[in-house]
Amino acid sequence: MADGRLSERLPDFPWDLLAAAKRAAAEHTGGLVDLSMGTPVDPVPQVVREALAAASDSPGYPLTAGTAALRAAIVEWTVRTCIAPGSARSGPRSEASAAGTAPSEGLGVLPTIGSKELVAWLPTLLGIGPGDTVVIPTVCYPTYEVGVRLAGATPVRTDSLTSLGPARVKLVWVNSPSNPTGQVYPAGHLRKVVEWARERGAVVASDECYLTLGWEDEPVSVLSPEVSGGVLDGVLAVHSLSKRSNLAGYRAGFVAGDPEVVSELLAVRKHGGMIVPAPVQAAMVAALSDEEHAAAQRAAYAARRDVLRAALVKAGFEIEHSGAGLYLWATRGDDSWSTVDWFAERGILVAPGAFYGPAGERHVRVALTATDERVAAAVERLEI
Repeated sequence: MADGRLSERLPDFPWDLLAAAKRAAAEHTGGLVDLSMGTPVDPVPQVVREALAAASDSPGYPLTAGTAALRAAIVEWTVRTCIAPGSARSGPRSEASAAGTAPSEGLGVLPTIGSKELVAWLPTLLGIGPGDTVVIPTVCYPTYEVGVRLAGATPVRTDSLTSLGPARVKLVWVNSPSNPTGQVYPAGHLRKVVEWARERGAVVASDECYLTLGWEDEPVSVLSPEVSGGVLDGVLAVHSLSKRSNLAGYRAGFVAGDPEVVSELLAVRKHGGMIVPAPVQAAMVAALSDEEHAAAQRAAYAARRDVLRAALVKAGFEIEHSGAGLYLWATRGDDSWSTVDWFAERGILVAPGAFYGPAGERHVRVALTATDERVAAAVERLEI
């Protein structure tokens, strides 16, 4: 193999590092309670399964841009959830047939193979490379950094854009609600990020996979008029159906925002064969068009969150941020790996904060994605 392996640019795959703790936790007499990765455990909604099955006879190549029905469903959901009806406007509009956009709303939309795929490849798809800087949050989802390194660009962890100086910034990642912390940024903060980026010609990509899971805090989309100023130039929002609709196994996500940027993403993705399978596209239409299952899933997470949070506090943990999303960001001031071992002794697997950056080394991330029975088992073990 030639010198300079691409994998050498990348950090260790974090979940591989958790294998020993998982084995230790699995030895508990009551079995493993896995609160680490955040993998959905509840059933895929019946309406979604029926749509997938009905579209299973799909022998032809699907459209990278998505079917007309899927694009319409994404637009409708995004306007309804992220913006406000009739408020999405931008500059010159691309034709829908060429860019997967919805001219009636001025909103570019594009289905993706889950959200992680887009996060990992967005810098490359935008032509970012050596000499360019990409800003990622101080504590954040590891794939932001991975995507920057895959492109050969320079990642900078900061929550203060004024500290960057003259760096040639091409992309700014924001994540609200945050994974792992659950922190929610107010509209005023996000608006300042968008204004700063526009002044420099940078794109703002907002990972909003947990937008509909606000608890104490109410998240706001980067596409909302109070953040974007009513125009979508240079702004992208990334969404996933993995948690909302239990579709992690389907790999179903999308990106919405500036139609010119989305058009460029589509042009490159067509060459790369980055296509959501046709049956999954049909399933996405069903999922986005039905809010009943999403409300029921949200209620299930809320109930699990209440009991887990109370048990953690009773066990001496402080819960920081965590006003939204699917995780509790917990600390007792100890090293995160030591805390992972403490949980493993009780048959519970959690994620070390060190996975998410040096600033997370005194925390652990506790996921809400376990069955009611497993959550109850975790609560019982924390009380001992």
